[in-house]
Amino acid sequence: MDHDGIDAVLFDLDGVITPTAEKHMQAWNRMFSAYFADRGIDPYSDEDYFRYIDGKPRVEGIASMLAARGLTLPEGDEGDGEGSAEADTITGLGLRKNIVFRELLDEGIEAYPGSVAYLDALDAAGIASCVVSSSKNARPVLEAAGLGDRFEVIVDGLVAQAEGIPGKPRPDTYLRGAELLGVPADRCVVIEDAVSGVQAGAAGGFAHVIGVDRGAGREVLLREGADLVVVDLAELIPGLTGARS
Repeated sequence: MDHDGIDAVLFDLDGVITPTAEKHMQAWNRMFSAYFADRGIDPYSDEDYFRYIDGKPRVEGIASMLAARGLTLPEGDEGDGEGSAEADTITGLGLRKNIVFRELLDEGIEAYPGSVAYLDALDAAGIASCVVSSSKNARPVLEAAGLGDRFEVIVDGLVAQAEGIPGKPRPDTYLRGAELLGVPADRCVVIEDAVSGVQAGAAGGFAHVIGVDRGAGREVLLREGADLVVVDLAELIPGLTGARS
């Protein structure tokens, strides 16, 4: 991809910069497998993760997964009595998952080498970057990967919640990231590995949407709006030659 006319690259985090998507998948699997097993419901699978959860805000992903099994739960609230991990609410299930995820994160995380190399190349070319993630764990993940000071702008699940910004597949969080960088959307690239994130990028009027195939499938990402699909962000580095000339 040619980077001429590009002033910023907006990155999803999990599965794009860090392999935390794998840890999220494991955490969701453990939580939902136990929950469904206790109720005699069809087992959870990784296919469910990609279809119902991947890339979405936590509450929306849980509600979507439950609906697929014919279940509904009250949302609950982290600030009330239904906000404990033991509560049979959407918030409670999310807290259970997050406990497992934090345990997995404590085992350590290393950013994808190709992604770090691409970030370095963007810095050298004078192209800005930011993280736009649905996760409320974006900052701890970046810290764990040694990238805590790498991004001045991070639009994560906490920011979206505080500012009332609709999550992916709506483009609003990516548009907010571009706004905070001071760069028009049509001079930004969105990089995503999730179907919902690619859909968000395609809906936002960005210059390019790049899919990273970490399991969703190349053809699926292209069909949902990616202009190009790579398996490693290092593939994008040759396109930086002369980008700022």
